[in-house]
Amino acid sequence: MENLDYGIIGNCSTAALISKEGAIVWLCLPHFDSPSMFASILDPKIGGSFELTPQNLVSINQKYIPNTNILITNFVTETAVFDLIDFMPRYTYDEGGYHCPPDLIRFIRIRSGSPVIRFKYNPAMNYGASKTITRIHDSYAKSFSTDGIYESLYLYTNLDLKKVLATEPITLTEDSYFLLSYNEKLPNINLDFINLEYQLTRAYWMKWAARSTYPQTPYNKEVIRSLLVLKLLTFQPTGAILAAATTSLPESIGSQRNWDYRFCWIRDASMTISVLARMGHMNAARRFMHFILNIIPFKDEKIQIMYGIRGEKNLTEYILNHLSGYQGCVPVRIGNAAYNQKQNDIYGVLLDVINIFLRTFPCDSQTKESLWTVVRSLAKTVTSSWSEPDRGIWEYRSQIHHFTFSKLLCWMAMDRASSIASFLGKHNYIQLWNNTREQIRKEILEKGWSEQMRSFSQFYGSNYVDAANLLMEPYGFLSADDPRYISTVKKTEERLCKNGFMYRYRNDDDFGKPESSFTLCSFWMIAALFKIGEKEKARAMFDNLLSRSNHLGLFSEDIDFTTGRLLGNFPQAYSHLALIDTAILLYAKEPVTIPKTSDVMTFNNEQVTING
Repeated sequence: MENLDYGIIGNCSTAALISKEGAIVWLCLPHFDSPSMFASILDPKIGGSFELTPQNLVSINQKYIPNTNILITNFVTETAVFDLIDFMPRYTYDEGGYHCPPDLIRFIRIRSGSPVIRFKYNPAMNYGASKTITRIHDSYAKSFSTDGIYESLYLYTNLDLKKVLATEPITLTEDSYFLLSYNEKLPNINLDFINLEYQLTRAYWMKWAARSTYPQTPYNKEVIRSLLVLKLLTFQPTGAILAAATTSLPESIGSQRNWDYRFCWIRDASMTISVLARMGHMNAARRFMHFILNIIPFKDEKIQIMYGIRGEKNLTEYILNHLSGYQGCVPVRIGNAAYNQKQNDIYGVLLDVINIFLRTFPCDSQTKESLWTVVRSLAKTVTSSWSEPDRGIWEYRSQIHHFTFSKLLCWMAMDRASSIASFLGKHNYIQLWNNTREQIRKEILEKGWSEQMRSFSQFYGSNYVDAANLLMEPYGFLSADDPRYISTVKKTEERLCKNGFMYRYRNDDDFGKPESSFTLCSFWMIAALFKIGEKEKARAMFDNLLSRSNHLGLFSEDIDFTTGRLLGNFPQAYSHLALIDTAILLYAKEPVTIPKTSDVMTFNNEQVTING
């Protein structure tokens, strides 16, 4: 059984997936949403990869350098031991700004012996659709496409390029490197250059982790790894946050639930920013708010549920018929047709984050005025549209209902809008918005409640449950001791929980009945059980869920109920932000800051001290 046993590296411009065996199986350049250069995860024959095969291999072990997004794959052969260190350069300049080029560095550090390795370097431009030619120049090999969609990739190394490209065995007698770049490099590329990029990148991630503040729990290691994943999924040029780094990894095998997640969902990103802000990363919160202001520049303009990472509004969906898909799962999609869906729930989360932002950060008058314009526009939209049906949080493609969760988030939208009006001294709006809020609340309690189930339903008039309704308590609609909430939690657990994992819902959607567990919903159930007093059950369920991460502590969107394998796009921001929230809820004792320690490390036979 194949699991998503991959590590992710990145630099907030793009990211790559590295297999447990050290192969690059996914890389888009120059940005997250660019066409792939390597995509063997979606088609092992034509997708392209960069692999290595040591002779007489005994074992492989993989881990991150603690508190970084630098991945080490350790190889032991019968005669040698070496590390493959994969990273994408990222650090700050002394004069300000970020160095995060479209580069990937693979450094091979020999620990003992002289390993003999074959390298398979096989880039495939444009998701493997373009014919790719590789030619050797004086100091690099250049791969390029020849069929009208021109792309190129440069490979620098201190090994024999002819042998590398011919997949001939090479005996390594000294440390070696590969640098892959979307651009032709201007500096002289050598081990000193690679060393400097490594040291500065490691220092950056360690310092970033050291700025994180969160309550002490037994799961601090998992919390910091999740924070590093969330940071890695931010897009440096705009502040947008991706839902995941991949496209078309299936929610369940053979279901056609294969989507492109390399975009910014307002709902996902807003929740992520809330976590990052509470963990001490205020700059990320500011940058995201500026992204929001930039994508809704006009009064009364319709806000979409999702945008491209540069604010693109048209995310037309295409199917790549030439790719066989992950484990044969088709279709492979790029773009996402859900961008034009009507989802009433997004306004509540967005207004909640604006409320937090205004109360947390000092803002100049221009920023406050811009945000106030956004608030009034969103409140007006909710007032006129909350009573209409929509496609809901789970993005049904052919069904429209009066989803209870969508109404809940409309309630939250008006509640937070009223709070913002109070904070900004705009008292003439408060009563008007409170009236709408109470009107929505009354309807939810009357029409969203199923007396037959003794639970809130997925949509008005149904007897289906929905895990999203577990958020009634954290969003402030009901208290944890409200009998209606307790009953909803228990009925949802009864109907949606299986082997300690949660369905989102179990009724038919566009592709039949869901088959896999939605990781986020499992965290929601754990939090709900804890809050209604079933603390030991919640902690046991939490431990069981964490045991299903991959070997590096990473989560995808879904988990197979029977086998426990990870499924869906990877790594998933939603899953990791929920892990952080849940760990703190269940185990928090007292706020702490990661110690700013000095770390002495050896690289290229030199000791370097990094001050965190």
